[in-house]
Amino acid sequence: MKKSIFILFVFFALSAQAQEIKPMPLINVAGEGKIKVTPDQVSISVSVESKGIKAAEVKKENDIKIDEVIKFIKKMKVDAKDFQTERVTLNDQYDYQKKKHNYVATQTIIILLKDLSKYDELMEGIVDAGINNINNVDFRSSKLESYKSEARKLAMKDAKVKAEDYISVLVGQKVGKAFTISDNTQAYYPRPVYGMAMMKNVEMDSAPRETLAVGEIEIIANVSVSFVLE
Repeated sequence: MKKSIFILFVFFALSAQAQEIKPMPLINVAGEGKIKVTPDQVSISVSVESKGIKAAEVKKENDIKIDEVIKFIKKMKVDAKDFQTERVTLNDQYDYQKKKHNYVATQTIIILLKDLSKYDELMEGIVDAGINNINNVDFRSSKLESYKSEARKLAMKDAKVKAEDYISVLVGQKVGKAFTISDNTQAYYPRPVYGMAMMKNVEMDSAPRETLAVGEIEIIANVSVSFVLE
């Protein structure tokens, strides 16, 4: 009997406490921070592809060309840590029409060029050395982490401004402390802003050429913030 009375007492006490708990008034907003910067580095993916009917000869030919490419990259004073072999393949390809085997050897090198003024000379030199595929050219910034931090701060400021705009029309309320913060930034590399690119056109091969349109890249941060309403 005493046990039953105690259980009933605890039940009513918890019920009374639950009735006293009121939901916290919150406002949920999204913020975005966006920074446009001029890249100071470029990542270049290039490869040498060789074809033939004998695997050993195809691989040897490919190795010789890659050796020349690497020698030229070193000649351009590119730091050893800023270029590396990404992929090496040797594939047997059967030609059903001619009913014979061909072999294709490919080696891919990634180069991080930190001096954009060397771009034209580097690209011309590695093509002369044997590069026959340019896979990708990706602009970057050496201060990326610093710019990411700045973009995140701008995103938080944007969220706070939006919250204050909404609450400004409500009488007797104001935006309080942040209750929850969620980082919604997508994991991707900053995208180029092509509209800002500039390229010089020349007609004579003997004239200095400018083939790299640097432009700008966008660094974007997105957040979701819940603010307490006071």
